[in-house]
Amino acid sequence: MSVHTHSVEAGGVIVTVAGEQLLETAREAAAELAGVPARLAAKDATLWGPEAEAEARIRLGWIDLPRSSREFLPELRAFAASVRSAGLTHVVLAGMGGSSLAPEVIAATAGVGLTVLDTTDPGQIRNALADRLEHTVLVVSSKSGTTIETDSHRRVYEAAFRNAGIDPAERIVVVTDPGSPLEKIARESDYRVFLADPNVGGRYSALSAFGLVPTALAGVDVAGLLDDAAAFAETVAADDGPGALLGALLGGAGRRGRDKIFFADFGSRQPGFADWAEQLLAESTGKRGTGLLPVVVESVDAADYLDLPDRVLVTLGNPLNLEGVTVSGTLGGSFLAWEFGTALAGRLLGINPFDQPNVAESKENTARILDEAGSGPLTERPPVFVEDAVAVYADDPELLAGAATIRDVLAVLLGAIPEHGYLAVMAYLDRHEDAAAALLRKSLALHTGRPVTFGWGPRFLHSTGQYHKGGPQVGVFLQLTGAHEADLEIPGRPFTFGRLQLAQALGDLRALRQRGRPAIRLHLRDRTAGIEQVLDAANELA
Repeated sequence: MSVHTHSVEAGGVIVTVAGEQLLETAREAAAELAGVPARLAAKDATLWGPEAEAEARIRLGWIDLPRSSREFLPELRAFAASVRSAGLTHVVLAGMGGSSLAPEVIAATAGVGLTVLDTTDPGQIRNALADRLEHTVLVVSSKSGTTIETDSHRRVYEAAFRNAGIDPAERIVVVTDPGSPLEKIARESDYRVFLADPNVGGRYSALSAFGLVPTALAGVDVAGLLDDAAAFAETVAADDGPGALLGALLGGAGRRGRDKIFFADFGSRQPGFADWAEQLLAESTGKRGTGLLPVVVESVDAADYLDLPDRVLVTLGNPLNLEGVTVSGTLGGSFLAWEFGTALAGRLLGINPFDQPNVAESKENTARILDEAGSGPLTERPPVFVEDAVAVYADDPELLAGAATIRDVLAVLLGAIPEHGYLAVMAYLDRHEDAAAALLRKSLALHTGRPVTFGWGPRFLHSTGQYHKGGPQVGVFLQLTGAHEADLEIPGRPFTFGRLQLAQALGDLRALRQRGRPAIRLHLRDRTAGIEQVLDAANELA
């Protein structure tokens, strides 16, 4: 059966809303936003209220990026040519959140190779170090310049280059904000430095130096990306533009309780875009007990979104004959459309879309756990029980009273999801070697009537981690950690990557526990066997 639709196309981007209820929601919210898109295009920092004004004044530089980023393109183009002429054909990006998600999409869409390190898993890092080191250039990207994961990547690559008889100054490029600690280190080490616009937040930085430097070095035509973004930028001030429609729909739906945003790719040819949008939405809106929860599903036939009354289906690419929203168009234009839409949705939801008040919490817990443990074990709490390759841990053992198998544990967690809640699966594993763990999302979704998300740790801490803590406190959490075949030292640090990874996992659990949220950790004593065991248990659920 066909559904009523309304499409807006401008600047290379098309947004289509389908379904009477969503159309009514979008119309009402758009009327409330009359004149707001033009004010946003003019960088009006008062749009989100007096409490957000100071932050907004230093976070709206992303609006100018299609133009302002062109200023350093000649320098970047010349440097990229020199890198290629030196035979450095393997580009590794060390970055987290906004520093890695957009470059990954840009490179994948262009079909060029880019190795992204947004992990503390020692196996994944060791594999990257062993891959074409003699032809590697490392891009170290951090807005603050203090990101512990990125700092650790820099340290281990510096040592690897030196051990191979390579001067790190010939291989390391730094992207950071002016005056950051990382800039100081880079200048002292004679690394090539590209400074980003400090008035752009990390998740809005796709078209800044954070998105352009690593991808240009990898061979992407970043000038074309900016051309496409500039074409869309000409349309953003209109009340009836694609960005305005997207913002009205997202914000209006969220206020009506339809706050679970399911992303399904259907021919977008922009691999990973949903993961980038996930961070943008979750970190921008998940605060003050409200927010939009992005749920990235494997395909449009992942039927777990169909019967949920609090969901909106977003299709990236081609429209479906279903109630929902479809967004398609050029990559540069799509980045800007979602940024404008998210900022407008923030106004409707009554939140500041540019801060992330809870992101630092897990970081602080990680540091505290490492300090408290010293050289001793990070946790002395024994497992609730062990079944074959999986050990089960819970800070509140009463949560698992009567559970004797992994299947029982999963059943307890699914049963604990409240009426408007969700289950988050958080895997502190190697997202390449342990990729099968991601199958757990779909398997669990088939056995619950509620949304199930999946995130690789610690990268989700810079994304949905904000929503987990600052959004509605209706989440239930399943964490996966795993044993290491071999750990990896971090030069100049008193802890290893494996120890850091576990401390990050435990630090996040501590933040969730402080909010009284149900959370279980499954530790895979053997990763391959453990993943298979957990998947089998999920499939056994009635």
